[in-house]
Amino acid sequence: MYVVIVGAGKVGWNLARELIAKRHEITVIESDPVRFAVVEQELEHSAQYGDGSELWVLERAGIERADLVVAVTGDDEDNILISQVAREKYGVTRVVARCNNPRNLQHFELLGVKPAISATDLILRLIEHEVPKYGLVHLLDLPEERLEIIELEVAPGSDAAGRAVKELGLPDGSLVISVLRDGGGFVPTGESVVQAGDEVLLVLDVGLESSVTERFADRSSAPA
Repeated sequence: MYVVIVGAGKVGWNLARELIAKRHEITVIESDPVRFAVVEQELEHSAQYGDGSELWVLERAGIERADLVVAVTGDDEDNILISQVAREKYGVTRVVARCNNPRNLQHFELLGVKPAISATDLILRLIEHEVPKYGLVHLLDLPEERLEIIELEVAPGSDAAGRAVKELGLPDGSLVISVLRDGGGFVPTGESVVQAGDEVLLVLDVGLESSVTERFADRSSAPA
């Protein structure tokens, strides 16, 4: 695989190292002369100096034959531009972009730059996963397929606690795919009983969150 990486910061540089170790061919483009001098000492001919948002720089790096373009500069506007140019002008089918500011994720999506990776968003999801009080955790969103995978903790006093999976009363378009309990997990059958304190993974159609989560929420204090 030939990979063009635009941006030789910590992310781009370490990614280049890993890809080279896996025997892929890579070119890293860096516009800062000081940073480029450091990176070039290790990567040598695999590093090129220039502004990755300029066409001639991308063409010099061989973007026409790239199997994958990764835009990981510190500027979201540049990452969007590079991704669009790679896909629309040069026909690169696989493009990955870094979103530095999670507030800009919607701009990446609106302009068709997918996938856009936000480190802040990923860390937030890890925090939500590790802190049960957050309740629902979005593990994976698949907007093109209109599917999402979520994780819920079964609250004591919920409708789900003590019921078999087939008796949960989940809406059509939702499916329990895993139950995590006591440090382990298993794929449930319809007969498997869900217990309070379990963490349940579900795949569901977009728009079903509220009707699914209410089955796992504590209803013991709800008004009659």
